[in-house]
Amino acid sequence: MQNITLPIILVTVAFSVLAFNKTELMARYQFNAYMISNRNQWYRFLTHAFLHADWMHLIINMLVLWSFGAATEYYFAVSLGSFGPLAYLGLYFGAIFASSITTFRNHKNDHWYNAVGASGAVSAVLFSSVVFSPFSKILLYGILPLPALVWAGLYVAYSIWSSRNSNDNINHDAHLWGGAYGMIYTLVVCPGAANGFIYQITNL
Repeated sequence: MQNITLPIILVTVAFSVLAFNKTELMARYQFNAYMISNRNQWYRFLTHAFLHADWMHLIINMLVLWSFGAATEYYFAVSLGSFGPLAYLGLYFGAIFASSITTFRNHKNDHWYNAVGASGAVSAVLFSSVVFSPFSKILLYGILPLPALVWAGLYVAYSIWSSRNSNDNINHDAHLWGGAYGMIYTLVVCPGAANGFIYQITNL
């Protein structure tokens, strides 16, 4: 049962759709390293994750989050008991910040650079799920039932390609940093997950 993922999705969809029709919201809350660094608008580190560039960007991110969120919540609950929901929140919101640090450093003097999207946090959830259960079958987009590890590999390949070739106001590098954060966070918070991952990989 998704106790945390669904509210996150609903808030993200509502805020994103509202900003689609109100450009002043997009301008005020999107990630802009220059405004953070020079105007102390630190809230942008968080709020940009609840905005999206367009419908396709929003739908893809929310479908991935929906597909992997419930499983990841469940894994944390099994591993940590009542602390599980708090750990899941730490995974999601921690990834929002962690996936943006490099972008902030690289663009803090670039007034024109903007980025939006929950990609870093969504990627963290995806890769956390992979650590717990790399070969669980995920029916992403309601079509292809592939192992979580395969989906993660495709996601990384897409992110690398998009980072090099796209110019769409989406921080594709955040996918990679978010994924790295998700794996590291999971291994730190749930040390036993490492043994489980190795066991599953070596006992195909």
